[in-house]
Amino acid sequence: MNSKEIVEKYNQFVMHTYAPTVALSEGKGCKVRNPEGGSYLDFTSGISVHNVGHCHPKVVKAIQDQATKLGHSSNLFFNENQALLAERLSHLTLDGKCFFCNSGAEANEAMIKLARLWGHEKGKYEVITMVQSFHGRTLGMIAATGQVKVQNGFEPIPIGFAYAEFNNLESVKAAITDRTVAVLVEAVQGEGGIHPATEEFMVGLRQLCDEKELLLLCDEVQCGMGRTGKWWGWQHYPIKPDAFSIAKSLADGVPMGALVASPKLSDVFKPGNHASTFGGNPLASAAALAVLDVIEQENLVKQAETMGNLFREGLKLFVEKYQQVLEIRGEGLLIGMVVQGRAKEVVDACRDMGLLCCVAGEHVVRFLPPLNVKEDEMVEALEMIGDALDELYGNGE
Repeated sequence: MNSKEIVEKYNQFVMHTYAPTVALSEGKGCKVRNPEGGSYLDFTSGISVHNVGHCHPKVVKAIQDQATKLGHSSNLFFNENQALLAERLSHLTLDGKCFFCNSGAEANEAMIKLARLWGHEKGKYEVITMVQSFHGRTLGMIAATGQVKVQNGFEPIPIGFAYAEFNNLESVKAAITDRTVAVLVEAVQGEGGIHPATEEFMVGLRQLCDEKELLLLCDEVQCGMGRTGKWWGWQHYPIKPDAFSIAKSLADGVPMGALVASPKLSDVFKPGNHASTFGGNPLASAAALAVLDVIEQENLVKQAETMGNLFREGLKLFVEKYQQVLEIRGEGLLIGMVVQGRAKEVVDACRDMGLLCCVAGEHVVRFLPPLNVKEDEMVEALEMIGDALDELYGNGE
């Protein structure tokens, strides 16, 4: 089908929960094409999913090979790939155990259930999350998300969450009650506008949780897997969480999420407490193992830090040139450009120039290139952004 035919099918048969813009039919590395052969630089990476780029040959081969052996077996049976993946993630993180599921929302749901079960005997169940956070679209996770716009229309919202100001330790302290069991935080708020946590805040949260016998939980769905220039966003700080969630880039587009727990929480769940039919199946686990191999072998965590620094320096030139471009922020290759007007206008103009990016709130343009983006691709992207800004704002000051 051509792009027009695809759009017509969408309008007729797909629920309008998104507002897609272009049809994509193939991708390789940092580039994607539409059915007519038009090419784009993809600085969305499927919203931080293709951290190793589109169709990385090692990931493709792992999926193809596994698909000929055993795609799914359910968790009624052992499978080698899940065991190997859990071992790899444990050694990379907290030296505890993992639970596998299918998405970030499910990983966060599992983490909240784990915290509630841990605190149940003491009558503790409430989790403090941050204003402008984002934790998923299930009913439980829109309740965890500190954004009213995500919750509107779905009332009554499930109870069990309180909200504090991000990067404000006193606000968190004020929210603690006898019901509080945990604090849930993103090292970098993604959907909330690309806001990194300060070291003072994260260290303070760890100390506060230790003092009050609370759990510190981290949502690494968007900022994990090397995206911020560290394997995990929380590694930017001299702390460790008690558990954290992963998804998005874990299996490079094969739907997969994971809850990674410290030894303290690794044996809280018992058979029957939680489950996932597809979670950690042989196919998804094979893809995830290949992704970990690629990130390690190609040194992509360091690459994200290096290229992120270069890209932010390039974007800062637009702050100097245009009064409508206010700020550049982020970590690694999770980058936000704050603009005076609607970020969507910049996203649309960039797309017209051949660059795909997305928004993170009304005034933030979000850039999420693959961690293996090439320097010439980054230069090309900066030129496209410059052309888009010229079109919107004129030639600058």
